[in-house]
Amino acid sequence: MQAMTKTPGTRRRRRWLRWLLALPLMFLLVSTLQVATLRFIDPPFSAFMAARVLQAWGQGDGGFRIAYDWRDRDQVSSHLPVAVIASEDQRFAEHHGFDLEAIEKARRNNARGGRLRGASTISQQVSKNLFLWSGGGWVRKGIEAWYTVLIETLWPKARILEVYVNVAEFGDGVYGAQAAARTYFGKDAFELGPAEAARLAAVLPSPKRYSAARPGPYVQRRTRAIQRQMRQIGGTGYLDGLE
Repeated sequence: MQAMTKTPGTRRRRRWLRWLLALPLMFLLVSTLQVATLRFIDPPFSAFMAARVLQAWGQGDGGFRIAYDWRDRDQVSSHLPVAVIASEDQRFAEHHGFDLEAIEKARRNNARGGRLRGASTISQQVSKNLFLWSGGGWVRKGIEAWYTVLIETLWPKARILEVYVNVAEFGDGVYGAQAAARTYFGKDAFELGPAEAARLAAVLPSPKRYSAARPGPYVQRRTRAIQRQMRQIGGTGYLDGLE
């Protein structure tokens, strides 16, 4: 019996199927290489920075520039990483990328109709800021979770914290400790005091809504609360246990 001849349409469908099956594997390999490389190489920009520039250009602001100037860990005041931990992720040293206790607390609070709160860890914030886009959706959340796992697996905690304080957005177009310190306080990142660090951490939930330059009542209250929390977790001594 003569074998059936494969039609051009069949060959094309099989070729497309092979590509579709290969895409997930390619994504896993590329994303792993990205994260592994950035353990040792400081990121020249983040996905959020690129998106903000493209947004400005799309609005006709061709002269828009972001403020971003990387500083190594020993060039940033220790008060700032302590402030962001106290403000956003007090179990940073203990969890492996996802704070299940905070997630459950947020779920119960939101179910009661309280003020909406999230439970993103610093590792998740690094994942989102570096590689993804803003917004929700299960696809984005799934990719964020994958990058978070990679970051926690391939980077030490100290590196995660170093990258976070350098890529976090502290105001519209103002990214990282050095740019924020120069923009809002006229000094370098290593000169930030505890109150200044706490004020920067206070605006992180919504840096376009809250201002470190002109702190309103909420930011002022939050700054004082973060300073108390910084002392409660041990101040800059907290960082001694991070590898």
